[in-house]
Amino acid sequence: MDEISLCISSQTPLVRFSADCGEILRKRGLVGKSLDISNFVEGEDYTFTAGGVTRMVFPLLKQMPERGFLKNPHWVSLNPLAPEELTVGGITLNHVRIDRERLGGYGYTKEALWRTLHGILKEPPESIFWQEEFVDYTYYNRVCSELITKLDEENDFDLFYIHDFQQLPLGQMLHTLKPKIFRWHIPFDESLIPEAWRPALASYFNEYDVVVVSCKKYLESLRKFGYSGEAHHIYPYLDLGAYRKPAPEEIENFNRKFGLDQEDRILLVVARMDPIKGQDRAIAGFAKVAGDFPDLKLVLAGDGSFSSSKQGLGLSKAERWQAALKELVRDLSLEKRVIFTGHLTHAELQAAYERCELTILPSVLEGFGLVVIEGWLYKKPTIVSANAGISELIKHGENGLLFDPNDPNDLADKLFPLLSDPARGEVLGENGYMASGQCSLEEGVKAEFELMKKLV
Repeated sequence: MDEISLCISSQTPLVRFSADCGEILRKRGLVGKSLDISNFVEGEDYTFTAGGVTRMVFPLLKQMPERGFLKNPHWVSLNPLAPEELTVGGITLNHVRIDRERLGGYGYTKEALWRTLHGILKEPPESIFWQEEFVDYTYYNRVCSELITKLDEENDFDLFYIHDFQQLPLGQMLHTLKPKIFRWHIPFDESLIPEAWRPALASYFNEYDVVVVSCKKYLESLRKFGYSGEAHHIYPYLDLGAYRKPAPEEIENFNRKFGLDQEDRILLVVARMDPIKGQDRAIAGFAKVAGDFPDLKLVLAGDGSFSSSKQGLGLSKAERWQAALKELVRDLSLEKRVIFTGHLTHAELQAAYERCELTILPSVLEGFGLVVIEGWLYKKPTIVSANAGISELIKHGENGLLFDPNDPNDLADKLFPLLSDPARGEVLGENGYMASGQCSLEEGVKAEFELMKKLV
């Protein structure tokens, strides 16, 4: 069949700019010019945004045109500091801006939704859809829908693909008969959704032709919620070829940067700084085995999300959470044993995986957990929260270990035998490597294209 013309929309953008683009454009002499990412300097002008959405969408939009599946892909996202339009490898990035005051109301509503859907907000506001801040949440989605409609008039898209809960209302606002897919990235547990919210959320879901979730149990929960439309589960995916074995000097640089000795044994947690990611659980479990393994260190890699960053919504939860974690480390007298790396470049991340002995995913609740796949690519054993979506791919004792994130003793009980007998971990790592193909870009492209082709 002919190539599909696709417009994707997500809250999280592909790139974050370090300052308002007007200032950067003047410095680079780019005012009034068509802009490509090659006009800017990575690490100085911008960084690529970490996170599961961008790690899936970007390689998907690069691969599908190369295979003759897509033409002229557009990606709409919130990006207050970026230029309105920017091309990256044949993909057109279209950026939405809303003023800082409205960003505050949008951020409040988005966080209330997120915290409730993760089971953190025990008494969610029953009237969230009538609160003043919800107007700003709706306004953001309206601005996105207007930009997408304008782009559709210019490009005549075949299909719209909307990503994640922040943009759920978009389907209702896009007044078109063209097919619309919605992908839900966070956990979906219908028991956490307040009764008062259900009619509004159901009306949003039912505006889409297809809803996609990340694992089988969310699909079951979506049906219990009452969604009767077409639904699929597609495991999140990575470009496995983008991960390589780092050179010895890259590992040396990593060790030097973060004060690691050659003989140190490393436990690695890769996650943004957020209470739901459970770094405190990892610290508590580590504390229980640290005395038995004096050369063992815990490395916490990651900084805040786009929402937490000054380039995004400017929420401060990442800074508050890191401060709380450092206080916990001090209370446990582990200051020299726990290392906070902040943001890692892709090269540094590869060095971290190569350098570590095993990885931990300690999330209280997790939509999926692609970092487990990353660790598997380096044949590292992994210990995974039973509350993570990826837990359904873990065969306990074969390709990984599951633990209760609310029980530090359970994590310690899983850590001790692996640290005492590294040969056990080698078997888990090898089997994990074999299992990683289930979340490859190839599998993802195949599943996504079959779904798109059927709809178009």
